[in-house]
Amino acid sequence: MIRRFLTCTLSAACVLAAASSVSAATFGFYSITNNNLVDAGIGEAQFFVDVTNGSESATFTFRNEGPLTAVITEIYFDDGTLLGISSIIDNPPSVDYVQGASPSNLPGANNISPPFQVTAGFLAEPTSPPFQSGVGPGEQVAIVFDLMNGGTLQDVIDELHDGTLRIGIRGQGFDGGGSEAFVNLPEPTSMALLTMGIAALVSRRRSR
Repeated sequence: MIRRFLTCTLSAACVLAAASSVSAATFGFYSITNNNLVDAGIGEAQFFVDVTNGSESATFTFRNEGPLTAVITEIYFDDGTLLGISSIIDNPPSVDYVQGASPSNLPGANNISPPFQVTAGFLAEPTSPPFQSGVGPGEQVAIVFDLMNGGTLQDVIDELHDGTLRIGIRGQGFDGGGSEAFVNLPEPTSMALLTMGIAALVSRRRSR
């Protein structure tokens, strides 16, 4: 099924770019709510977004690396000046997203400065039931945007660095039944550090 405005797919690869001309980058997330420190830590350890380029477009692939129970549900963009939303390609029934989201802004939006304010139409959510249609462990979904005004993927990465463009996600389905809100880290993620973080979380959970 194809819808206008967003594109979600289950396939997108990413690598960390080392060259001055960026072809891809991976960003992690930090919790802005911290309702439960364990749940917040799980999301920080296993939620990622890969930013890659296509033909005059930028693709944001949201991944849940697992292994712990958690689901990425709503996705929000507090955008800069570079992006215009394209279309949606769903992959039901395992991951199934539509344009729009409830709530209409990222929970805990006022916990950061400046407050997170989603751009009109730049948001998506899984269909009901969200814990089944969202991004669970080992799953992913991608949102594709057209680049505007001659923008490049390097411009997008620069805006993610300086906060002109911010990405917010909501994590739910934790063992404790709570939810947490996250915003992308301003620097590309070190995969080694993330792997260590996941290992530490798994060890802590097993020792409880």
